[in-house]
Amino acid sequence: MTGIEITDVTAVLALGSIALFVLGLKRLAKVRTSRSGNALMAAGMLLAVVITLIEVGRVDYRWIAGGLAVGTAIGIVIVVRARATKMPQIVARFNGFGGAASALVAMSLFWGAVVEPASAATTATVLGGTSAATMVLSVLIGSSTFSGSVLAELKLSGRIDGAPRIPVRAALMGLLLVGGAALGVVGAFAVTDTTLAAGLVVGLLVAAALAGIVLVLPIGGADMPVVISLLNSLSGLAAAATGFALANNLLIMAGTIVGAAGLILTQIMCKAMNRSLVNVMVGGYGGDGGGDADTEYTGVVSGDAEEAAMVLEAAESVVIVPGYGLAVARAQHAAHEVAKALAEQGTRVRFGIHPVAGRMPGHMNVVLAEAEVPYEQLAEMDEINPDLSQTDVVIVVGANDVVNPAASSDPTGPIGGMPIIEVERARRVFVIKRSLSPGYAGIKNELFERDNTVMLFGDAKEVLDSLATELSA
Repeated sequence: MTGIEITDVTAVLALGSIALFVLGLKRLAKVRTSRSGNALMAAGMLLAVVITLIEVGRVDYRWIAGGLAVGTAIGIVIVVRARATKMPQIVARFNGFGGAASALVAMSLFWGAVVEPASAATTATVLGGTSAATMVLSVLIGSSTFSGSVLAELKLSGRIDGAPRIPVRAALMGLLLVGGAALGVVGAFAVTDTTLAAGLVVGLLVAAALAGIVLVLPIGGADMPVVISLLNSLSGLAAAATGFALANNLLIMAGTIVGAAGLILTQIMCKAMNRSLVNVMVGGYGGDGGGDADTEYTGVVSGDAEEAAMVLEAAESVVIVPGYGLAVARAQHAAHEVAKALAEQGTRVRFGIHPVAGRMPGHMNVVLAEAEVPYEQLAEMDEINPDLSQTDVVIVVGANDVVNPAASSDPTGPIGGMPIIEVERARRVFVIKRSLSPGYAGIKNELFERDNTVMLFGDAKEVLDSLATELSA
């Protein structure tokens, strides 16, 4: 098994690798099987790496072993230190790693073909037109994905606040992308001078990185689930482009699967917010929210944990709707304790999950899984909404826009038409929130003024702990 010819053995192994990718992706669709799905996809990627090493033949395995050791160590440190509340930042970081890896592989391909041997021929002549073109595409997508993902992580972690408007942003984006691509094409297809070609390709790298920053900077926190999904898709497309540049079928297929899955998820997120991808990319609504809207409300009723516990003790059905505030307060364990206390008294308890609750798709599922909330208690928005009119009590924990009735009462408003969890239909609603400040959409929440709503002001964990204590007394 020498050279780059695919043998019967590697062909069979390649088929097994793709099967692991597809099966793993399928199992990721359900919370109960997602852990095994992730393990299957990781095994598929490891097998793909082994197949590639077999096909390449003569390799200095010391570098390969060193890279695997360093990468494994970094991955373990990141995951061990990660909290479920920080999972969106981790996903954004991994998206960035994927984009950076694709761009660096493409750059190394260019470097090894033209710069290091000081070739007097163009990149396209040395590598072939297809490899040269996809090399440019890989650098363009990979570099923009990396810078955009880094910025997304900084915004998610609160190190960069706000969603500043960039003048003539669309024109600037077009200039950076088209100009960067032009530099790469000229450098790969028309320039024989090694130094000039290298300079042009580096210019492509820089222009693409700036494009990623311009893309993400004006987008507010409310749109981060969509942004993360899109960046995930772009990291897959960058990998697929690198696969074409290397003539590696496995990388092409794996990258295409990731790219397609990310794009489908992006579309699902947009649908859940009743917005188009173009609308999101133009720059979201409401920035990072958090303004003071207390003076806009009239007739708001507030209560305490003891009063709420008395109502809950008489309830036959309760739905808990978590939001990002629950994740920030690390109140998932306290929410589970409340659910267990209610279940022990014979109450039917479920968690209603909105598709874009939190900072990434599935964020609330991950947070609740960390607290070992039973999978059968989790219900998606479409499943829970028909039952809310027959629900005795809904407890909203840190959610805002995803339960705001303004989505239907004000069709022309910032969240008009967005599917929400229709908690106002329940007999009683308790909203646990620090204040009456608006969510990311920057508008008041009509739910707070409804006759059947009682506000429980305070830190989500402290309020839920008090509820659990009252219910267990």
